Amino acid sequence: MSILIDKNTRLLVQGITGGEGTFHARACMQYGTNVVAGVTPGKGGMKWDDKVPVFNTVSQAQAETGANTSIIFVPAPFAADAILEAADGGISLILCITEGIPTMDMVTVRHYLTKKDVRLIGPNCPGAISPGKCKAGIMFAEAYTEGSVGTCSRSGTLTYEVAAMLTQLGIGQSTCVGIGGDPIPGTTFVEILELFEQDTETKVVAMIGEIGGTAEQDAAAFIKEKMSKPVVSFIAGNAAPPGRRMGHAGAIITGSAGKASEKMKVLEDAGAAVVNSPAEIAGKVKEALDKLG
Repeated sequence: MSILIDKNTRLLVQGITGGEGTFHARACMQYGTNVVAGVTPGKGGMKWDDKVPVFNTVSQAQAETGANTSIIFVPAPFAADAILEAADGGISLILCITEGIPTMDMVTVRHYLTKKDVRLIGPNCPGAISPGKCKAGIMFAEAYTEGSVGTCSRSGTLTYEVAAMLTQLGIGQSTCVGIGGDPIPGTTFVEILELFEQDTETKVVAMIGEIGGTAEQDAAAFIKEKMSKPVVSFIAGNAAPPGRRMGHAGAIITGSAGKASEKMKVLEDAGAAVVNSPAEIAGKVKEALDKLG
């Protein structure tokens, strides 16, 4: 098993005719993902790459191809509307790669999606991959291998690095999810941890957080109360000065709760194995797997 995406995923690419959409849609197809449609307003009727039909709207694409998942490569000023269109067009899982979406646009999107049976991953994220089954994202596929470790991260780069280190140790992954580093994510750590807890294939979870916000504290509460599987965690940004944005829009310390040290303490108290460097994650995961037998 895996979470979110698998061999039954039928992927629609919003913005497929743009440079980013073309490059990454082709990489997803090369991995084996079933890319069934593209959407670019005004270009309906054409065939992208001489293979994939392009539609003017998501609802048209979904109706004709049975797409159930969308990945968004739409410029930031229009990306919120693209998410809403996908939600209204019959798509159940939306992965928004676009960064720089205005925060107030995401406030509107998040509120609207509470009324829909739709899951949004992102924005400003690398997407998701279930190794050996499906890639719906921009990650370097060779870093991943099929196995039993679930990973979730606010940092796209650390998502790839941790997977590569696990793979080098011969440890495969069930699903790797980048939730994005913006202040208002579509899906939280808690929601991903809950899915991993329910997934019979996932045995250990690696969670990569960072400074800013309280997502990691919320995750700690879930780990303490409901998580039966081992969790290994790293928090990026321990040396970041208070009040300064560090990379992601959500990575800014606005109080003691946003500090890396506070997040690490809360996670340790909840029973997670917290490491001080990304390089330590794979080794700690191996220890957890060895204990499980």
